[in-house]
Amino acid sequence: MVDHKTVQEIAAMLKGDNPPHIIDVREQWEWDIAHLDGSELIPLSSLPAKVHALDTARTYALLCHHGMRSEMAANWMAQHGFTSLINIDGGIDEWSTDVDPSLPRY
Repeated sequence: MVDHKTVQEIAAMLKGDNPPHIIDVREQWEWDIAHLDGSELIPLSSLPAKVHALDTARTYALLCHHGMRSEMAANWMAQHGFTSLINIDGGIDEWSTDVDPSLPRY
């Protein structure tokens, strides 16, 4: 099952003792415009080839532009044995308006 969190909830979790690992499923060109420090870029199209390197027991928060691709990625990962998944609702676009206005919007 995939949990859903707002960008504000994720920002608070990142300051906590056990922050989730953020996987950004956007494309490289999008990442180059704006990304969250400490996040890992794994474009959605690359996820099936790279998922074997991820720990199924770790908590991952999935990020994209608005939350659609990240939700697809999280649902796919849930079907492949991952048990602690969060979709970041609103994506990096909402992060740039509600958490960190210094991030460029596109």
